[in-house]
Amino acid sequence: MKTKNQKKPGRALRIILGVLLAFGALNAFGGGYYGMSGAEGVPLEWLDGSPFDNYFIPGLFLFVIIGGSFLTASIVVFSGHWISKFFAITSVVIVYIWLAVQLSIIGYISWMQPATAIFGVIVLVLAWFLPCVLKRD
Repeated sequence: MKTKNQKKPGRALRIILGVLLAFGALNAFGGGYYGMSGAEGVPLEWLDGSPFDNYFIPGLFLFVIIGGSFLTASIVVFSGHWISKFFAITSVVIVYIWLAVQLSIIGYISWMQPATAIFGVIVLVLAWFLPCVLKRD
C-alpha cells in the first residue's frame, strides 16, 4: 500500500526533463515565429544555393515540427506516461536532423547551433534514464 508521501519513480528526472523540453519548445516557437515574420537582420545570402528564397518555410518547420515535437514530448514526460522516453528521444532526433540540414545548407553561422546540439545531448542523457514503465497510483 502506498502512502501519500511516496513518489513515482524518476519524478525529479521527469520534472527536469519536462522543463528542458518545454524550454526547447519555447525556443523553437520563438525562432520559428521570427523566421516566418521575415527574420529581420538575418542575411538572405545565407539561403543562396538552398531551395528557399526567404525564411518563412524554415521558420514554419521550426515552429510546427520542432516546437511541436518538443512541446508534445514535454507534455508526455510531465504526464509520466510509459512512452515518455520515446517522445523525448524522438524530439532530439528531429532537432538533430534539422541541424544537419541547416549546417549542410548554410554552414556554421551561430553559437546557437552547437548550443542546440549540446542541449540535445543533455536531453538524450536524461531521457535514457527515464523509467520505461511507470506504475499508476
